[in-house]
Amino acid sequence: MAEYKLLLPSMGEGVMEATIISWLFNEGDFIKEDDSVVEIATDKVDSDVPTPVSGKIVKILKQKDEVAKIGEAIAILETEGGSQDSQEPETKSYEEVKEQIVQPEPEVVSALEQPLSNYSDNSFSNQNSDIYLSPLVKSIVQEEKISESELKSIKGSGLEGRITKEDILGFLQNRGAVQSAPAPQTVTQAVSPVKSQPAPAQPISINDGDEIIQMDRVRKIIADAMVNSKHTSPHVTSFIETDVTNVVTWRNANKNSYQKRDGEKLTFMPIFIRAVVKAIQDFPMINVSVDGDKIIKKKNINIGMATALPDGNLIVPVIKNADQLSLSGLAKAINDLAYRARNKKLTPADTQGATYTISNVGTFGNLMGTPIIPQPQVAILAVGAIVKKPAVIETEFGDVIAIRQKMFMSHSYDHRVVDGSLGGMFLKHVNDYLENWDLNTEI
Repeated sequence: MAEYKLLLPSMGEGVMEATIISWLFNEGDFIKEDDSVVEIATDKVDSDVPTPVSGKIVKILKQKDEVAKIGEAIAILETEGGSQDSQEPETKSYEEVKEQIVQPEPEVVSALEQPLSNYSDNSFSNQNSDIYLSPLVKSIVQEEKISESELKSIKGSGLEGRITKEDILGFLQNRGAVQSAPAPQTVTQAVSPVKSQPAPAQPISINDGDEIIQMDRVRKIIADAMVNSKHTSPHVTSFIETDVTNVVTWRNANKNSYQKRDGEKLTFMPIFIRAVVKAIQDFPMINVSVDGDKIIKKKNINIGMATALPDGNLIVPVIKNADQLSLSGLAKAINDLAYRARNKKLTPADTQGATYTISNVGTFGNLMGTPIIPQPQVAILAVGAIVKKPAVIETEFGDVIAIRQKMFMSHSYDHRVVDGSLGGMFLKHVNDYLENWDLNTEI
């Protein structure tokens, strides 16, 4: 018999750790190759981890609610055959990343594992601390003599608010700037107004009959992301009413034959995404991210698709390289992602890398909405319900009133890098592509 370490597999770019939700087997159970053995959660999506080998679970190394890093052993299996022991990745020392204090890399490193009560440095002596750090972050804290009060002032960006390498390096940059600033002098005259701080939240009264519902993990992640986006990006929203009569007519003429031929439903979303992709190609500065005072212009066009889940939460699977897909390819990708999202079959990689997002608020009968930008994107489009309306149509014989299929679209964008001209022209181009949809388009 041989020992095999079951490692937490890579789950896509930017995903460095995951939380154990539940084990589907117990110690002593036999499992078969490709069996799902554990449910995990990242900051994006819940998923299962299959085993690449058959064997007996002899030791579970990571318990429920514990966090594991990518490549870390989460269980030990007993298998037949030669040794299959896996090597765990080494943790880099602080010296290997020290130069990044000036230019920290964007990767988020796991911040977990070690309680600070193990510190021997006098700059941190609280034996009852509940702050947890990774070995790498811990070594930086020790070498830079960061005190407990300083650590508590750092807002962690890792899973469940844990302090990451990027957080600690950013703190050291600002710390150095503060330490090098001249000492304040006594003020003897009026000073410039100081930005007011938001008033503290008022306590909420709870009356008889009120029900207290604890947010689940996904809802807390969504809440934090939405608040962070509003704090990060000054939102501006533009609106337009679009005549989608041609789109509706074309879909009605093709949806049944397409489903018979390909076994797929033909929704409006592939058409909307096709129009958005064309508009992004016209205005590539919508397909960007902001990094401090730098604008990162994205090469790939990856479209996020906001999807409501049965439990009331929201997830945004991503159609990668949407500009390279045909209309039929978009339809298949959309249906696949929507199905797997609603059945909790998405992988973390399915939710990574979006450069622009669409939200279909019309699904719920809403005419329009003002969506919040998913960071680090700089824009998001909301499409409303399609309704029949009387409209004035210009013809060669004069104006006439006809029944048309109309839809509102709202475009929210980050005013740091997208002004009204760019945001408005982009929206107008999406509008024009939809209004001028060719009724002879093939799928």
